[in-house]
Amino acid sequence: MLLWPLVRRGTGGPWVSAAQATQLINREDAQVLDVRDPGEYGAGHILGAKNLPLARLASAGEVAKKKDAALIVYCDTGDRSGKAVAALKKQGYSKVANLSGGLSAWKQAGLPVER
Repeated sequence: MLLWPLVRRGTGGPWVSAAQATQLINREDAQVLDVRDPGEYGAGHILGAKNLPLARLASAGEVAKKKDAALIVYCDTGDRSGKAVAALKKQGYSKVANLSGGLSAWKQAGLPVER
């Protein structure tokens, strides 16, 4: 059990904290992708996040204008977003990061959420 967080962090990465994500948004104009279902997104999401459910990610076409654009992917806790990061990397996106702890960690850090 103690090793599970270390094993989990090895997949779906790289991981960024809420503070690091804020820096990427402010300094590199990172696009934020919410891979939760539309109902979850409607209940609250990171300010300016684009909703692209994990199930539709493969057929979504172009996610960002440039394949080297900074992308931050999140869900509630980081499980679905890990799969999304892997899928985006397969599509050729090079600067994709998974928000560690997902929306829960974002809220816990006191960062803005919109409905």
